Amino acid sequence: MNQERLDYRTGILGSPLEVDAAEWNALLAQQAQPTPFLRHEFLAALCTTGCATAQTGWAPQFVTLTDARTGRLAAAAPVWLKSHSYGEYVFDWAWADAYKRNGLDYYPKLLCAVPFTPVQGTRLLAANDAARRQLAATLVAFAEQADVSSLHVLFPTADETAAMTGLGMMQREGVQFHWLNDGYRDFDAFLSTLEQKKRKNIRAERRKVHEAGVTLRRVRGEDATDAEWRFFNRCYRQTYREHFSTPYLNLEFFRAIGETMPENLLLVIAERGGKPIASSLVVYQRGEHGTGGTLYGRYWGALEHVPCLHFETAYYQPLEFCIEEKLAVFEGGAQGEHKMARGFMPTVTRSAHWLAHPAFADAVARFLEDETNHIHAYVDELHEHNPFRDG
Repeated sequence: MNQERLDYRTGILGSPLEVDAAEWNALLAQQAQPTPFLRHEFLAALCTTGCATAQTGWAPQFVTLTDARTGRLAAAAPVWLKSHSYGEYVFDWAWADAYKRNGLDYYPKLLCAVPFTPVQGTRLLAANDAARRQLAATLVAFAEQADVSSLHVLFPTADETAAMTGLGMMQREGVQFHWLNDGYRDFDAFLSTLEQKKRKNIRAERRKVHEAGVTLRRVRGEDATDAEWRFFNRCYRQTYREHFSTPYLNLEFFRAIGETMPENLLLVIAERGGKPIASSLVVYQRGEHGTGGTLYGRYWGALEHVPCLHFETAYYQPLEFCIEEKLAVFEGGAQGEHKMARGFMPTVTRSAHWLAHPAFADAVARFLEDETNHIHAYVDELHEHNPFRDG
């Protein structure tokens, strides 16, 4: 699909490989909230390794706007034609079930998101505000013209959400738990801000891991060996096996991002008796001029059970890394009130939704209004039970 629209040519691309990587990444670098997950390398790896393809229910339909005068990329969004709702972390299974009970098809639907990645950040890459508004309007027009039930934009920025609700999309809110670095000198300085019981519990958890004879290594992506990636992949797959589920990603994907974007990756490897037994992978991005930045908790797994090893490998080691590297935020991933006891506080996330069926759109709008009220009450209640000494 290619057409002239205002000063832009619109493209619907069947692969991220159809857009120039340098142009895509240059556009990403201009955004207010770029993340490593919108890098061309990350999206391309998802597709070329078979993780996000039409065969897995993620058919790429990337939307681009090209400046008709210069031929340069002016705006772009990672869009997918979905045949299910797995791997999204903004759950619309009840909506799909309601469609089915009424004899209607909910799938296929259009989704603007990073597959398997519940991370906030820019979704509508654009050179300026005008291009962003045009891109948002193009997404809605694409959905209206396509044979789909709906369009969903997951974990966008607040400004992007406002632009999309201005076009008639509905806003939905959710909750994640994020840790903020208050310029802590070291891990003990962070612990000193917590209530006494919380400090005691964290120290006890770390002591259990140490007394079990476990040591930990932090391996930057630039230094990770293929053997370490293969071991991490075994741990990752073990987590899914224990939950009787199928992993979304594969070793080829981890190898690909390890080769193309190692500066954004950190492996934490737990060993006992010289033998690796567990691992976690976190992704991070430094802020502008090397200050600030964000670390994103992603995946973890263990081949042996050690009490509290999950917290040490997936939380405490990354927290120490944030403090040492002066990263400002640690996004802990989806769900998990247990994170609050470790200093993570509730943060509201957003998504935007458009449904083609008028009656269902009205019903969902009413549901979202009620859900939003519950979300706000839930966040208020969580803040009343925050883990810090000063409240």
